Amino acid sequence: MLDPAPRSAAAPEPGPAADGAEPARRRLVVTDVDSTFITAEVIELLADHAGTRAQVAEVTERAMRGELDFAGSLRERVATLRGVPVEALTAVREAVVLTPGAADLVSEVHRRGWEFGLVSGGFAEILGPIADALGIGRWRANRLEVADGVLTGRTVGPVVDRADKAATLRRWAAECGLEMVDTVAVGDGANDLDMIDAAGIGIAFAAKPLVRAQAPFSVDGPRLDDVLGVIDAVDAAAGRAPGTVRP
Repeated sequence: MLDPAPRSAAAPEPGPAADGAEPARRRLVVTDVDSTFITAEVIELLADHAGTRAQVAEVTERAMRGELDFAGSLRERVATLRGVPVEALTAVREAVVLTPGAADLVSEVHRRGWEFGLVSGGFAEILGPIADALGIGRWRANRLEVADGVLTGRTVGPVVDRADKAATLRRWAAECGLEMVDTVAVGDGANDLDMIDAAGIGIAFAAKPLVRAQAPFSVDGPRLDDVLGVIDAVDAAAGRAPGTVRP
């Protein structure tokens, strides 16, 4: 897992707050994973091992455009993975590439003393190691069912759909002792719209037209850490200091 375009120089340290500015607020930043925090759709990488990538990619695209119910589309796509050896998960983990600026975003959020989380309609078997490698303690994703060393074509437990993503954002905010106004949600597809709407700052990142049209803010990319500019601009407009190091 490599960040393909690390910054050549560190971002400038934020200066002291202007006279009269309110102190920087503590925040929770939560991002989607597939095509947001990483460059690919994991289910399509898995479908390569089943010979069903074209079929899965077409359904994924329709779901992300909001044309299909996510839970139903996930079941349809995962069913095509039946019989794929569990060893394919290792190959997919090794093929995952972080979106440019993703690791920098995590580092800066932590430097500011904020909280960070990942919530995914993808799979825990892939997301868990990514989160561990970056020191991300909060993450949520679907789980694949395995039997006799192969994928069964089913998931285990509730599906992480758009409603679940929003509920996860709310739960994490409560656990952090934060109000929803202090949350930030970032995503690219229709499955992210509920959490984008629920967040204090909702940001569409390199998103589908439907999401760009409905999200309060939009960042085209390619760097994920550019969302920090949106957050800082919102705080500046409210007369707050930009994010600072934890005292």
